Amino acid sequence: MEWTRHLLIVPILLPLVTGALLLLIDELRHTAKALISLASCLLLVGTAFALMRIADTAPETGSALSLSYAVAGWPAPFGIVLVLDRLSALMLALTAVLALAALIFSMARWHRAGPHFHTLFHFLLMGLGGAFLTGDLFNLFVFVEVTLAASYGLLLHGSGAFRVRSGLHYIAINLAASLLFLIGVSLIYGVAGTLNMADLALRLPAVPAGDRGLLQAGAAILGVAFLIKAGMWPLCFWLPSAYMAAAAPVAAIFVVLTKVGTYALLRLTLLLFAPGAGEATGFGGPVLIWGGMLTITFATFGVLASQAMGRLAGYSVLVSSGTLLAAVGMGDTAVVSGALFYLVSSTFSAAAFFMLIELVERAREPGADLLAVTMEAYGDEAEESEAEEREDEEVGVVMPGALAVLGVCFGLVAILLAGLPPLSGFIAKFAMLSGMLNPAGLGAATATAIPGQTWLLVALIILSGLAALIAMMRTGIRTFWAPLETIVPRVLVVEVAPILGLLALCALLAVQGGALLSYTEAAARTLHAPAAYIQGVLGAAQPGGVPR
Repeated sequence: MEWTRHLLIVPILLPLVTGALLLLIDELRHTAKALISLASCLLLVGTAFALMRIADTAPETGSALSLSYAVAGWPAPFGIVLVLDRLSALMLALTAVLALAALIFSMARWHRAGPHFHTLFHFLLMGLGGAFLTGDLFNLFVFVEVTLAASYGLLLHGSGAFRVRSGLHYIAINLAASLLFLIGVSLIYGVAGTLNMADLALRLPAVPAGDRGLLQAGAAILGVAFLIKAGMWPLCFWLPSAYMAAAAPVAAIFVVLTKVGTYALLRLTLLLFAPGAGEATGFGGPVLIWGGMLTITFATFGVLASQAMGRLAGYSVLVSSGTLLAAVGMGDTAVVSGALFYLVSSTFSAAAFFMLIELVERAREPGADLLAVTMEAYGDEAEESEAEEREDEEVGVVMPGALAVLGVCFGLVAILLAGLPPLSGFIAKFAMLSGMLNPAGLGAATATAIPGQTWLLVALIILSGLAALIAMMRTGIRTFWAPLETIVPRVLVVEVAPILGLLALCALLAVQGGALLSYTEAAARTLHAPAAYIQGVLGAAQPGGVPR
């Protein structure tokens, strides 16, 4: 249809226009801003799933793309080109659903805790949408910086000394990563003369031998920047504290920020360093595998050592990051397919956990039910500003049987993080492990012996799930069982609904796992066919997205 030619720009323009419009509305008109924000988010969800449906109809031979949109009339590789395939469509849908859940949760009270929450929230979504759709390295940098600029404000949302301190660490680390990003991009451009990803993939094999060292240095520096954002050990020390300090809905949407680095590494590794790239084939793969395994090991110990639930959730995000990085490094189609399924499941479960933490903590800390993510997050440094926010009028209906509902949700999150049946966490891990141990498929004979590092990764994935189960059981007993005098928390339906929604999606993924696995398998196959991506961008894009 004619309108689909321009649908690709909507995930960028819609949050941009919404964020700008919300700046013009007085900050005291909370209800009006919330309704506009919610309507925009619902439109974004609809757009994302429409694009996902379009991407899933793309042929698996020939062009792997459904849409290639040349912005401002300049065709690739000279202008900005937005590219849609199954991977980018999946990331857009994941981001939109997560954003809707976080926004609904914030409408109980968090969106009133500081100025311009909705504007920053939508600018964050604009940056994420652009990062997942762009086909150019420099524009990837621009969209990532838009995302980070909005995240700086959102992390500080609600004030508090602990939040400010963690926010300054977060800003400093990400500014350093952005500097490395620019240096890496500059080196690559200086050698290859282009930053369009498809054009770059064509030119890399022809780079003179004398310049390959400089090119690989640029790629390595760029990779370090992505690894900082993805949270690979030892570059991940900032993440648990920052995510623990963030407001509950902010921490929930931040879960997808770590996936931006993983997405970029997956995209560039299989596009630029795929078989046929000459001496650069497989560049960086061993680093991702061993770095991912070290990250899983570090995060597993962090999960076991964590006493505060916010820190436990932060280390759980690192476990998922390490698992995804190692899977990307392996580069096998079956493993990448399972990893994409795991990406969706782990993102939903971690986001639900961050929102659940605030509600659970109300049963442990009297009077902490209006602003603090946890009293542990603020320590003893809670300021009078939090006390003033407690006077705000609450929005929504109180949830009956709140403690029982929270207990059930906590148990479901524990099952998801541990990767136990019957929820989607088990299917995701099973898909990855079967891809590692049976590359040719279940029931097929394996022609070659399984490497030792693969067995080690399998063991780490299983042990990290066991550690998550132990840590969640210990926390659950301490929170729901051991206290002699449990405070019944005041929980609003608008707060529990998004958590239940994300957990219901995880259950749906378990019931309908075959459909998503079919999608991720097709996505993995197209990622391993870079020639189709290159032809789709350089051979199919015309100004305004009109195919040649």
